[in-house]
Amino acid sequence: MRQRATRDQQRLDSGAVTSPKDLENLQREIASLAKRQGDLEDVVLEVMERRESAQERVAELTERDTSVQSKIDDATARRDASFEQIDGEVATVTKEREVIAGSIPADLLKLYDKLREQQGGVGAAKLYARSCQGCRQELAITELAEIRKAAPDTVIRCENCRRILVRTSESGI
Repeated sequence: MRQRATRDQQRLDSGAVTSPKDLENLQREIASLAKRQGDLEDVVLEVMERRESAQERVAELTERDTSVQSKIDDATARRDASFEQIDGEVATVTKEREVIAGSIPADLLKLYDKLREQQGGVGAAKLYARSCQGCRQELAITELAEIRKAAPDTVIRCENCRRILVRTSESGI
């Protein structure tokens, strides 16, 4: 466009065009090309401004992405450390359970494991203040009387949830 405008201006300046009508058309074309060039330069400036704004936004988002990735990496490291700690505790508790389970009669251990499977992992519950801590229900007076009469080594079960009740000094009986 610039070349065309320069070429037309040179034709106008050289005097090669003698017809008034051609001169007028040539001047209009030069003015039109100048206006069009100005419009295109405005568009180029706008595009450059938008590009600059987009680059700033990309830089900002890249910084945020880096920050979030850092937080994710930190959380992952903490989670992995917690898993290792939990796995260590599970191994220790499993060994302790095996030692204790060896001293419990087989039929009682079998009942406990069956109840534990049925009750979502809890096969025995503490009898505390006349309430089963497994189902959180207070036992009836008749049930408490039967528990009082039972021998200390008798297996007592909750009438509501069927878990094995563990009697302590806090049982309230």
